[in-house]
Amino acid sequence: MAGFKAAFLNEAVKLMKKKKLLAAVILSTLAVMIGQLAVTTIKHGLGLRVVGSVEFPIVVLQFFSYTILPLFATFVAIDMFNGEASNNTMKLTLLRPVSRFGVFSAKVLNLALFIAGNLLFVMLISMLAGFIFNPSTASLSGVFKVIASYVLTFFPVFVFALIVVVLANVIQGGLAVFFLSILVFIAFNFLGIAFSAYSSFFVTSMFDWYFLWISESMNYFKIIRQVLILASCGMMLFTTGFYLFDRKDI
Repeated sequence: MAGFKAAFLNEAVKLMKKKKLLAAVILSTLAVMIGQLAVTTIKHGLGLRVVGSVEFPIVVLQFFSYTILPLFATFVAIDMFNGEASNNTMKLTLLRPVSRFGVFSAKVLNLALFIAGNLLFVMLISMLAGFIFNPSTASLSGVFKVIASYVLTFFPVFVFALIVVVLANVIQGGLAVFFLSILVFIAFNFLGIAFSAYSSFFVTSMFDWYFLWISESMNYFKIIRQVLILASCGMMLFTTGFYLFDRKDI
């Protein structure tokens, strides 16, 4: 655990120094601002109330979970593996008294924290914007639904990030991994639509699975099935990623 803790802190410091982290914060803020501007314009221009204070964060999440969040999760995953391997900084990390499993686990944990932190940041600023511009529509049950939606979005996005981790340990070039990740993302979305009966097996189709949890009538069978699919995919991808990372000649 001492070696893992040192590796985790080392990866966290490197992640904090990345410009991608600042870019993700800026783009996330802009997404919320543009969304609120559009809602305010429609409300005052056409006299229509599109969303309330607690519905606005979910509207933002629908856009954010399919664009900015997976994109930057992909960037971070590629940089953690392909970027460090090409810069020869991975060798310095592995020279320290920590196993490859400890290094791999530390990287994956930091990737998970990046996704969770990004979701938390967007949730807070979107809820703040909703309360400022529509305070009369706030409700405690709505706040719980918003929190649940953002928490649940973490899991499918993290599983998709693990797919990128596997690709990053198979292919050497970071640019090739990025374009392949984009193709996988598009293919999964297409297959999820074309084969809707099997859409749960394509993780990108579950980016909006939080609707199952916050709807008036919950489909418990489908929720349990998707939880099991996410858990099994996550375990298989983590194991495969570590196997490839452990056998990789660095």
